[in-house]
Amino acid sequence: MLRLNFDSASSRRELARDEAMLQWADSVVENGGEGAHASAGTELFRVWAFAEPTVVLGRSSRINEEVDRGWCAERNIDVLRRCTGGASVVGGPGCLMYSVVVGVPANGGLRNIDAAHNYVMQRVLAAVRVQLPEAERAGTCDLIWNTRKFSGNSLRVARHHLLYHGTILLDADLDLIAECLAFAPRQPEYRRGRHHRDFICNVDLDEGLLLDSLSRQFGADGASAGAIAQGNGMDVHQRVEAIAEDLMQSRYGVASWHERR
Repeated sequence: MLRLNFDSASSRRELARDEAMLQWADSVVENGGEGAHASAGTELFRVWAFAEPTVVLGRSSRINEEVDRGWCAERNIDVLRRCTGGASVVGGPGCLMYSVVVGVPANGGLRNIDAAHNYVMQRVLAAVRVQLPEAERAGTCDLIWNTRKFSGNSLRVARHHLLYHGTILLDADLDLIAECLAFAPRQPEYRRGRHHRDFICNVDLDEGLLLDSLSRQFGADGASAGAIAQGNGMDVHQRVEAIAEDLMQSRYGVASWHERR
């Protein structure tokens, strides 16, 4: 698995990069001709953060049900939409984001949604438990500590790969998160009706150690990522950025994508 490292960019661009990673991986297989298949060379991993507070809707989220749009607008907080499912989250300083693209077979295996959640979440949980042994998995794909949520995750399955990405709250503004989000229309049983501020927490983890632990869990090697050249002489970073630019023009840079529901 290749670890990608991009320079910080706008919130829209960061979301475009995640989908671009998935599209790039599938395109390698599609362009490989008969017998091509997903492999460690098409699997990608990155860790990153939004430079500023950003509300991120799930692909099918209803913006007026899940977000306090007026409160966000008054504070110039972007409300954007990702390509994966799940409910709305808030990213920003103090909230670590990770993204992983994993190969899936034509049927069975990680194409099964429960199997995909288990594959990724057991690795993220193991990385967190290096520093926080009491962390647990709850609901479908949340991580909790002392019954409070500090990580939410979502996925999208494409033809040859899946994109799985999520949040880890380290030093986030929890009050701001609670103000941005309306009362969630879909709630896991373990939430027990708690208001958002009483439901979430930060976890005191060393970020550098966490990044190393996540990389080891996914077998991510950053050294080789930039060295893999495509037919046009562009490395993986450049190819992903080119696809992200196209997605900015067609989707992430267009208001209708973010406000469509």
